[in-house]
Amino acid sequence: MAKILKILCIGGSDSGAGAGIQADLKTISVCGCYATTVITAVTAQNTRGVQGIFPVSPQFIARQIDAVLSDIGADAVKTGMFSSRAAVAAAVEKIGQYRLKNVVVDPVMVAKGGHALMEGKAVGGVIAKLLPVARVVTPNIPEAEVLSGLRIRSIDDMKKAAAVIRGFGVKNVVIKGGHLALGRKTGSVDILYDGKNYHEFTADWIKTKNTHGTGCTFAAALAAYLARGADVPDAVVAAKSLVTRAIEGSLKIGKGHGPVNILVNMHHTGRIK
Repeated sequence: MAKILKILCIGGSDSGAGAGIQADLKTISVCGCYATTVITAVTAQNTRGVQGIFPVSPQFIARQIDAVLSDIGADAVKTGMFSSRAAVAAAVEKIGQYRLKNVVVDPVMVAKGGHALMEGKAVGGVIAKLLPVARVVTPNIPEAEVLSGLRIRSIDDMKKAAAVIRGFGVKNVVIKGGHLALGRKTGSVDILYDGKNYHEFTADWIKTKNTHGTGCTFAAALAAYLARGADVPDAVVAAKSLVTRAIEGSLKIGKGHGPVNILVNMHHTGRIK
């Protein structure tokens, strides 16, 4: 029997099930791995936005991590929403205690509808504590602007921001270009910077407003492919391919931004060399 690869997902719950822990569970299952979860916050959320957030205490975040790792373990970790600096610190302490590898950080800051999901002090915690223990960080354009302090309007700007963010101690930076206006003409371009080389990954632009959960889905898939032994560039290619298909099959649910449909990839294994 093949080894069961386990991915620990640390993040917020989305009651609309398009993003957050619910998206992670679906994505990691599609990627052929087993997902465990640590809830950092519960949200009242639908396709129109976030109506409320109930944070979980840092102490209980740590207790959840202990429960999972003392018994089940993890081959990779994906982090998402942290509502406070103390929550970040609790997770980082446990990542160090259990010597976890393949840590993928999705620096979730704002929901699709514009609701802030992370307080200002928590951003500082991500930069100072979480990025130095991460193998990959996957900000979108607005998140990369916050992390780098730079304005991003072009692919060259993305590269400059990636260099700044890598300076915080993370090994690899993937900046997702879906928010660039030029993407409608050139396609969606993501940038990977590993400290030496820049890699560009392009996919066709898909015209839809139903893109809720793209960031969570991408980062969760990336963690799964790293656990399966892919190097970072190949894992990015596989994750981007999966997400592109999920956007193509996105669901028109609710009255706002519907979710991507990761389940169209039920038989997707990724293009890993």
